[in-house]
Amino acid sequence: MSSSKFARKAQEAGCDAVVAEGFEAGGHNGREETTSMVLIPAVVGAVDIPVIAAGGIATGRQMYAALSLGAQGVQMGTRFVLSEEASSHPDFKNKVLHATEGDTSLSLKSLMPVRMMKNRFYEEVTEAERKGASVNELKDLLGKGRAKRGMFEGDLEEGELEIGQACTLVGDILPAARIIENIWDEFRKTHADPLSCKSETS
Repeated sequence: MSSSKFARKAQEAGCDAVVAEGFEAGGHNGREETTSMVLIPAVVGAVDIPVIAAGGIATGRQMYAALSLGAQGVQMGTRFVLSEEASSHPDFKNKVLHATEGDTSLSLKSLMPVRMMKNRFYEEVTEAERKGASVNELKDLLGKGRAKRGMFEGDLEEGELEIGQACTLVGDILPAARIIENIWDEFRKTHADPLSCKSETS
């Protein structure tokens, strides 16, 4: 959910929990552009069912922060793209591994907002939107299988490379079990000493 309004609708529909996904998240995103620091407590205050925080969370310290804002769990996508088990292409993983702040951006807002890495395809989309391309024109530009082409086949220029802002905090590719161990260890250390400024992302 990208807003409190949709979270309330989910609760009214009988959902057992909701995921509050902030603007920092990779892939498809909300048009509201609300960041996790604002969205999580807003959704927690709007519903009575458990809230799972998502968007920009890749470390134990961030998990601690999300729970401090009232979430009862977290959802991490970007961190596990850089796991040994992830089916994403090695070239995509390597590009994500070396990403810096500002290497991702939200695009295709008039069609279906998506956060992706900047490459030739992103520049084509940005230029088309700047020129006022219609929804149908953007659909034609997107075509079929563009995300598969980029993330799973390794076309780093013409493919759609969906990833969240948290990629800048990830410095290695590890087995998923090791990632979970590291996140939990950092969470416990942060719980013991919340003022600690050291973050272990690997």
